[in-house]
Order: sequence, then structure tokens, then C-alpha cells
Amino acid sequence: MFFGNIERPPRLSEFNLEVPEKLIGQYPSKKRDECKLMILNKKDGSIEHKKFKDITKLFNAGDVLVLNNTQVFSARLFASKEKAQSLVEVFLLRELDNDLWEAMVKPARKVRIGNKLYFNNEIACDVIDNTVSGGRVLRFEFNKNKNLYSFIDKHGNAPLPPYIKRKSKLSDKKDYQTVYATERGSVAAPTAGIHFTKPMINAIKKRGVHLAYITLHIGLGTFRPILVEDLTRHNMDSESYQVPQKTAEIINAARKHKKKIWVVGTSSVRALETVVVSGFQITAKEGWTDKFIYPPYNFKMCDSLITNFHQPQSTLMMLVSAFANKNMIMDAYKEAIKKKYNFYSYGDAMLII
Repeated sequence: MFFGNIERPPRLSEFNLEVPEKLIGQYPSKKRDECKLMILNKKDGSIEHKKFKDITKLFNAGDVLVLNNTQVFSARLFASKEKAQSLVEVFLLRELDNDLWEAMVKPARKVRIGNKLYFNNEIACDVIDNTVSGGRVLRFEFNKNKNLYSFIDKHGNAPLPPYIKRKSKLSDKKDYQTVYATERGSVAAPTAGIHFTKPMINAIKKRGVHLAYITLHIGLGTFRPILVEDLTRHNMDSESYQVPQKTAEIINAARKHKKKIWVVGTSSVRALETVVVSGFQITAKEGWTDKFIYPPYNFKMCDSLITNFHQPQSTLMMLVSAFANKNMIMDAYKEAIKKKYNFYSYGDAMLII
């Protein structure tokens, strides 16, 4: 499609696809690296079916593997409201200050400014404000012997996405996390990275591949639906990111020597594309990004993309469609349904080369 001399972006409805409910992954693979892997060649649209662990053989010495090292915290808590017996779900989104947090609450109509919430009779918070997105600002109070993060780690639940139709289990705290997560801050996992194991990463390093870490803390916006048909009118939620100096140096050196940049996950792609400077170089930087990538888009910092199978009409699916080709991605998703791949966070993987 063209508008004058400019390629017109697709409409929201063009990304519609029905994914059978039985293919929406409800549990992780028993072995992370044993999940299915679809390899899509974006040059000719050809497809291969492999196991994820087979990806190790595809790297060459000098290549770079970019990983998002954000760590998911146990953001879903339950509290009682003052003397009430009923529980309120408190989904912590991000820390605003030492004792101030932004959170979503459920049922929202029962949680108003001025209310006090109690957690396990150990910690309490005051509801001090509303947010524009329908959430609340909470001020926590606890004595010096209490640490909010240690309380969250102990009593919080893994923030499983809404399409996982079951209660979170203790094992989800480990399963809904990459093995290289080090920087606390996400309420959703960078799920393309969940398939990697430590032995796999070591095997990749032994092939002479450089690991480069970025941090992008994923918020609930990753699940927020697009409500406009015209994609140019959609506003992404801002997310905190950091691209360290060491990572910039590794990637820039690889670019100089014409080595491949392998990027794990749409969150890593967004961070890298946010910090591109003139030419094909990146700069070390940290801040907030609301970058929305959809077709057409000229990628500068990704040669091969490792990703999952995303929700239709999501910003994640649109980024993947921009990297390959919308029709090609739609055909690949239909092939995945035919081959009974699992979809979404606890689903199978795709490599686009």
C-alpha cells in the first residue's frame, strides 16, 4: 500500500487472527530449551521447525547476542481495606519514591483516596491519589525492621498475564523469569528470553559470541490493547530503560566488523532502536521510551530476532511484522496454529533471520 511516495502503515484490523484457546500456553515448558522453534527466513518466507536448543549452532564467532536483563518482581499482592473482610488485589507497577508506589487495584471502585490497606498485618499503605490510567498512588508505612522488597518477594505473587487462566503458583516466580535476570523492575517477563538455559548461554559464549545486556523494565502497557484503527494515533506507555556503555561498545564494534546482531525480544529491540545515533551506531543512555515500532520501519540494530508468538493486534506483533513482513508473519502464525505451537508468554519461540 502506498500513499504518494510513502508506504502507508497497515490498519489495526489487518493484524486480526484467531488463536485457539487451547494453544495459549498456561504452563512453561518442562525444559526451557526443549520448546518448539520456528525459523522464519524473511528473504524468501521459508520456514523450518526445530527445538529451541538448536539455535546455538547458528551463531558465528564475533556475533552479538543482546539480552534484556530486567527482573520480574512479585507485583501482585492482596490486602484488606481497613476493617473489611474482603480482599483487594494490589498490582504494584513502579516505585515513584522511597515509600510511594503506582499500582492498579481491583475492585477499583472500592478503593478510594483516604483508604488504608493492610497486608498480612505486617505492612500498611494509604491511598493518596488516583492516576490518569485508573490506578492509585500508595504511600507505604513500615518500621525500620521491615523492607518492602523483602515483603514483596515473600508474600507477592508472580504477575502472570491475564490470558493465563489460572492462579499463579510458587514455581511461577522462577519460571516467569529469565535465567540472566539481575535488574529488578518489570511486571511482565521478556518472554523470548525465558527459553534460554545457563548451559545454552555458556555454549553460545564458547562459540565466540559476545553477550550484551540492556535493561528495559516492562510495564502493563505491553498487554494494553490498541483502541484506534489508525496505528499512527496509538500512544505507547513509557518504560524505563538503560543501555550501558559496555553494551554500546560491544555492538558498535560488531557493526564496524560487519558481524551479526542477534536481539532477544521486542523489548530489547525497542531499547536499541531508541538509542541509535547517526549511521549504524548506538550510544550509552538511560531514560524512558515510548517508541512504537510498526510497519514500515527501517531497523538499524537487529539482524536476527528471537521472539515469541504474540497476541494478534498487539504492539508486539506489529514490531515483529515490521521486522519481517506483515503477510509473512500472518502466514507464519497460521502455520504455527496448524503445527500446534503454543502461543504467548509461556509459549514456543520464533527466530526471524
